[in-house]
Amino acid sequence: MAIITKRIGHNSYAYTSEREGEKVIHKYLGPIDDPAVEKTISSYREVHAVPEVFRFLFWDARLEDIHVRRNARYIIERVLDMGNLDGVNWLQRIYPVQRIMEVLATSRSLSEKSKNFWRLWFNFENA
Repeated sequence: MAIITKRIGHNSYAYTSEREGEKVIHKYLGPIDDPAVEKTISSYREVHAVPEVFRFLFWDARLEDIHVRRNARYIIERVLDMGNLDGVNWLQRIYPVQRIMEVLATSRSLSEKSKNFWRLWFNFENA
């Protein structure tokens, strides 16, 4: 899904764009200055981009170049190894716990100290 903005005259409007098979479906959200539309756009950006507050975790990459779905393992490893509880809360909003546990179980780059802590935190014994 993507958010598209269109300017018609002096007003700007927001739409969602989704691919369903061969079709691309656009859904009207409303005018951009509507608070509900602003909230929808900000929640979309929170889920589809690494928030600015976590820049310190990704010092070696540009945040704009990190794709939340394609780079899921990289993001999860960084947040679990060097992040804080805010980062883990954000991870849980974006990824299912099963995906986080899978990375925890198979990661070679997480330190043993971090692995042990998160195993206890998530009550996960098979990692």
